[in-house]
Amino acid sequence: MQKISILDGYVDEPTCLGVPPYISPYPRYISGAILDFNKSTKISYITIDQFRNNKNYFNIFSESDAIIVIAGMAVPGRYLSGFPASPNEIEEIMNNLSKPIKILCGPAAKYGFGMAGGRKTRFVEDIFDLVIKGDSEIVIYDLLKNNFKIENVDSSKCRKNANDIRNFAIKGSKIVTQHPNYPDYLITEIETYRGCPRSIVGGCSFCSEPFKGLPDFRSIKDIVDEVKALYKYGIKHIRLGNQPCIFSYMARDAGIKEFPKPNSIAIEKLFFSIKTVAPHLKTFHIDNVNPGVIARYPEESRQIAKSIIKYHTSGDVAAFGVESVDPDVIKKNNLKATRKDVIDAINILNEFGSKIGSNGMPELLPGLNFVFGLAGETKKTYDLNYEFLEEIINKNLLIRRINLRQIMPIPGTKMFENGSKIIYKNKKLFKRFKRKVREHIEQPILKNLLPVGNILNDVYTEKYNGKLTFGRQVGSYPLLIGIPGILPLNRFIDVKVVDYGFRSITAVPFPLNVNKASKETIQAIPGIGEKRCLRILANRPFKNKNDLIAIFDDANIVNQISEYIHF
Repeated sequence: MQKISILDGYVDEPTCLGVPPYISPYPRYISGAILDFNKSTKISYITIDQFRNNKNYFNIFSESDAIIVIAGMAVPGRYLSGFPASPNEIEEIMNNLSKPIKILCGPAAKYGFGMAGGRKTRFVEDIFDLVIKGDSEIVIYDLLKNNFKIENVDSSKCRKNANDIRNFAIKGSKIVTQHPNYPDYLITEIETYRGCPRSIVGGCSFCSEPFKGLPDFRSIKDIVDEVKALYKYGIKHIRLGNQPCIFSYMARDAGIKEFPKPNSIAIEKLFFSIKTVAPHLKTFHIDNVNPGVIARYPEESRQIAKSIIKYHTSGDVAAFGVESVDPDVIKKNNLKATRKDVIDAINILNEFGSKIGSNGMPELLPGLNFVFGLAGETKKTYDLNYEFLEEIINKNLLIRRINLRQIMPIPGTKMFENGSKIIYKNKKLFKRFKRKVREHIEQPILKNLLPVGNILNDVYTEKYNGKLTFGRQVGSYPLLIGIPGILPLNRFIDVKVVDYGFRSITAVPFPLNVNKASKETIQAIPGIGEKRCLRILANRPFKNKNDLIAIFDDANIVNQISEYIHF
């Protein structure tokens, strides 16, 4: 029996995320290609975090006929549940393997390993037998047909069209059952199309998406059948995230116009069909949206927003690629939206998406992505971007997140020639701007978004930091929640908001059992403080509210905290 190992070192691209709790399409398509060629092949799927925690997985790699490494970051990110593989890690693993054919795919194969904004990527081609510059699943299928004779395979071969991956996407869906986060805390990233409508004008100066050409849409049936297969294998969370703009799915004049007219009917049908075959999804979210499309087609975009909200799950985020609101930077980098465009787009999503949904979060809000180190950037750029964020607060508009990052120079893009010159030049400006936004913009936005006392459902506890437990809801760009006290990990709990950090909130489990909760948790309840907390600890257990009133001699205090606790 043929044995093939897949080592998932995680990917992060402009339109695709595969860092836990996400699993990208790469391992699923590759597995599908292997099984489509020979369904009896034994596939071992192992994440880089699993290998870090248990080096015995090396034995599986060494006994395989081939090892396929998926890796690479084309955009820098911040992660909680896992961290992408570094080139040093990959080199160490590959250099100690002799038997299997070593194959590299993903952004690392095309652009090199990137680990942080402002740094050029690093290539490690010499340690692999095959580096796939084309579509991984297509090349691997050809490799299997040619009995692993690499010289007979075109490593740059790509799919002819979106239909080529239909069988691979469906047959490879079973591989999700091998992911360590399966099934409760795993989000499958679903591709709706590849290619960028703005590639006809070159796209943004820093972005790799235009390399994929004009939009090639997957059919509604193909997407729905893939979701149906994933759902059959127990997947509870999906995101339509592997595309530059979900509002442009099946858009009319795509490939002809830079901003094609949205097809609201097709998007309504897509969301309805997914909900029909997977009715009990716990998470059904989107990712990228071009604010320039919303601003140019407000009525169609309103209809699309209504359709998404009708079928999705709440807490959804439409990631806007703002990049910069400086007109000079927009012009020199061919960016997609003006300051007015972005404000108009935020307003439209706020019309329908600001309502609190079933999980305690607003239904659908924008997330704003800024990029620094672009051509034309000056001190004025930072001033204009900050004034723009102040405008959002002054207009009482809701946004879910602000992402500030520096460009990662990708080979082949216009910004690759400039490299990190502008980043180094404006290093102090970026640090000062980032700190200013954290302290004066994000916290007021969070307070407006989730007032004290709001309840958030199904928060998954992930890790500790001292006597603080960090958790998040499952979904697109989930809010980081700090819970005072040491709570059991890998559990879903409900929490109630009590305070705010700069990029996170503080919350306590709800309802809180006052007779069992830790000192740190009780002390975090508004109105308690250290002295009252100690009095509670000294007099536990309590049978009812009257017992609490007896130790405080103040019914008002007990009434204030009773909305947080039970006995």
